Amino acid sequence: MFFIKAYAAAETAAPQITPAISDAATTAAGAIANAPTPMESFIQTMLFTVVLIVMFYLLLIRPQQKRFKEHNAMITQLGKGDKIITQGGLVGNIEQIKSDQEMLVDFGNNVKMTVMRSSILGRYEDTVKPVAANDTGKTNKDKDTGFKDSNFK
Repeated sequence: MFFIKAYAAAETAAPQITPAISDAATTAAGAIANAPTPMESFIQTMLFTVVLIVMFYLLLIRPQQKRFKEHNAMITQLGKGDKIITQGGLVGNIEQIKSDQEMLVDFGNNVKMTVMRSSILGRYEDTVKPVAANDTGKTNKDKDTGFKDSNFK
């Protein structure tokens, strides 16, 4: 006995299948037969996960570790008299190395501060690119466009 009337109506109408519906049913049955087994589906999912993890490591973690090692090597090589830039943008000269984590930096006009090594961005020479001596300072924006002030009276 059927509790749902729509299901009961569908069961009684089932023997009157048209050829178009039976073709669709065989196509659907063929698609179900070609579906991956649970083990194949698990292997595909795990393979996709491994590929994502490898890409995440190669594109994010490894370059960050490399930059961190280079920065630590640069900080350990700093010595008295080196010109540095802090992460806050202050430029100064190292006057004294107090400990492994701290150094005294002279920022000019006899202003001296104790700075943590971890807050040093880098050497001034490495961070700021020097300007060539023969550079006139003209850029593309400074080029003559052909308009004169007399044209705009």
